[in-house]
Amino acid sequence: MITFYINTKGFEVTDKWESGCWTSIECPTAEETNFLISGLEVPESFLSDIDDNDERPRREEEDGWQLIVLRVPYRKDSHSHIDYTTVPLGMILKDDIFITVCNYKLDIIDDFAVYSIRKQITVANHYELVLRLMLSASVWFLKYLKHINIHMMQVQNELQQSVRNKEIVELQRIDNSLVYFVTSLKGNDVLFYRMVHTKSIRDICDDELVEDVEIELKQAEETTNIYRNINHSLSNSYSSLISNNINSTMKQLTSITIILMLPTLVASLFGMNVPNYMENNPFAMAYIIGGSIVLSLILYLFMKKRDFF
Repeated sequence: MITFYINTKGFEVTDKWESGCWTSIECPTAEETNFLISGLEVPESFLSDIDDNDERPRREEEDGWQLIVLRVPYRKDSHSHIDYTTVPLGMILKDDIFITVCNYKLDIIDDFAVYSIRKQITVANHYELVLRLMLSASVWFLKYLKHINIHMMQVQNELQQSVRNKEIVELQRIDNSLVYFVTSLKGNDVLFYRMVHTKSIRDICDDELVEDVEIELKQAEETTNIYRNINHSLSNSYSSLISNNINSTMKQLTSITIILMLPTLVASLFGMNVPNYMENNPFAMAYIIGGSIVLSLILYLFMKKRDFF
């Protein structure tokens, strides 16, 4: 889907491409890709790089064109093995052309356009728009982190009721999402610092905007690390709890086996075909059974005192 935005008092949708507009393409079709390559003469290698889901945050130049790849958060469908991940958002710049390309439908783009109109944001150059999108991506990282934290607390509450494999798997899914987040945020942070320490870019960007992006990036990175540490702590705690439960169960089963072994041993001794001085006693059976019960009871009380049960 292709959308053209013009920047007046915010980014408003326009019907066709015009010089200086922002061209946003999500889930590009063959026709839209052809428009970029043939109509705007975008290097085809840039689009190939954006197609790679593992593309890292970076900045590249080719024949006057610039490619800036940013990792942005993405919520996957409920049937996926992971709830949240990150995907590459490519920003292609040259003269009066600014293009964003992503192979996924993102919440960030529409939200940023609406926010820019509400706040009447205007950008002086392409790099300010890049920084605005970086800022929006960091905000969405924090939004998704709040959802992850709520999910993590729900799993914790369920684990307090009963420890099951399902909840442990959920914690693992959460950890996978946090790994993607922390890795992508580190890459975005490196990209941001390389950009703002490039003199030609720093001189034309608003210092307050640069500071805002830096703060949000750091906050998103620190929050992700905090939630990941909490998730690791939960996983380790409940793994230890499962191990303790297994040990307790095995101890109880072993104790029961020992108690049952005692009457079996007594019956085996008196059941041998050898003289035992009780073969002619009419109460021998009762004595043996009673003795076995008494010995088992004594052994049970001893183990109970030793906290085997």
